[in-house]
Amino acid sequence: MLFRSEFLYMVMEKKHSMEEKHSTEEKMSTSLETNMAYLNKVIKADKNFDVIYRVIQIGGKNACIYLIDGFCKDEMMQKLLQHFMDMTEENMPENAHEMSKSFVPYVEVDLKDTWEELLYSLMSGVFLLFVDGFDKCILIDSRTYPARGVEEPEKDKVLRGSKDGFVETIVFNTALIRRRIRSTDLVMEMMHAGKSSKTDIVLCYMDTRVDHAFLEKIRDKIKNIQVDALTMNQESLAECLYDRRWYNPFPKFKFTERPDTASAQVLEGNIIILVDNSPSVLIMPTSIFDVVEEADDYYFPPITGTYLRLSRFIIAILTYLMTPTFLLLMKYPDLIPKGFEFIMVRDTVNIPLIWQFLILELAIDGLRLAAVNTPNMLSTPLSVMAALVLGEFSVNSGWFNSEVMLYMAFVAIANYTQSSYELGYALKFMRIINLILTAVFGVWGYGAGILLAVVFMVTNRTVSNQSYIYPVVPFNARQLAKRLFRLRLPGALDPVDKKGN
Repeated sequence: MLFRSEFLYMVMEKKHSMEEKHSTEEKMSTSLETNMAYLNKVIKADKNFDVIYRVIQIGGKNACIYLIDGFCKDEMMQKLLQHFMDMTEENMPENAHEMSKSFVPYVEVDLKDTWEELLYSLMSGVFLLFVDGFDKCILIDSRTYPARGVEEPEKDKVLRGSKDGFVETIVFNTALIRRRIRSTDLVMEMMHAGKSSKTDIVLCYMDTRVDHAFLEKIRDKIKNIQVDALTMNQESLAECLYDRRWYNPFPKFKFTERPDTASAQVLEGNIIILVDNSPSVLIMPTSIFDVVEEADDYYFPPITGTYLRLSRFIIAILTYLMTPTFLLLMKYPDLIPKGFEFIMVRDTVNIPLIWQFLILELAIDGLRLAAVNTPNMLSTPLSVMAALVLGEFSVNSGWFNSEVMLYMAFVAIANYTQSSYELGYALKFMRIINLILTAVFGVWGYGAGILLAVVFMVTNRTVSNQSYIYPVVPFNARQLAKRLFRLRLPGALDPVDKKGN
């Protein structure tokens, strides 16, 4: 009986959705009353307080305006209504095309006649104008979204350079890129995803530099997305675009909140994906070298930028190897080089070192989560309390050794040298696996942990199905030099300078 009721519910739900889809694909009527009756029923105008509609007179004809409160500019609406009400019967045009061309004093104006397009536009905040006798609706895009000011991102800060960053409004973000790339070759392609959310997605690329086969592949994937809504914005989209080894922790995309970084990637032939309601953009395709790069590398001279980049590479390797190597040396003291005997643990070890490392790995994430959710006014006293209680007292109580605390403090701080959270957690997972393997199997486990991390990077693929560690595999010495060293910009030296004149 229960199965039958569920089956009937599914059938009725499917029938209802098919009827609604069929109705939305139909065209609007020339009768204002018919259009209003249908639209009020679909959008539930009697229940939604923020859906505003008003019947007015325009040139002796009945008309009705529809808008979503909070999306339209009040001053602009007032001016448009005043202009429409001043129209006389003698000046009233015969169709919507003539009216939009001659009597709508606004730039962003369009004409639509299918209910699917009209409903989507209305729910997006567009101003709709129905006129009795017209076979098309006049759409006036005077919407404005609540938005915060353009300011430097909290995570992607630079010592020198631009202090602006992306916000949650997609139009503002595209303008920030357009400001930096004033080229007719730049394309901003609008798409939508999500059955219910219909989230705006923009593909940004240089038409003459992008890989069009890869672009078409990404375009098809976005069109075929079947999820109900992109609830987590760019992360939801990333999960829909990448359908390979979910268990590989190394990042498949690079996220950035900096318009200068996004613009530089576009100029290099990559694709930038902007998602509405998200202050971050996706960069694809992305290799491990792309993830490690930062904007600061290019805001300093080449020699300084090279130093910063190489330092970041070295520190990333150290965050992975520091604690497993220390654990291995404590397990096999004979492997300690002469002159480095001071690294030996001199105090009594009450808890095995492996458990100390694992507990602190979890504790650091706990402190990080606590810091995110701590009010600003309490952050300072709680930081002092955490430093005293969890630092000094944990060592004095015998729970942790001071050497273990030192190395884990270095790892925790060094993780923030990477702008990518995903890369930091990937190194963390690989480090924990190496710690466990080293504690269980010794030298062989240590080597197996390193080999496993290398295998994860080698077998990882970009969205374009290219090598994740290119130009190492396949090897390209020239491209590898460009990845490791901050070289001068192409064209920085003219032919005269190259000759030494």
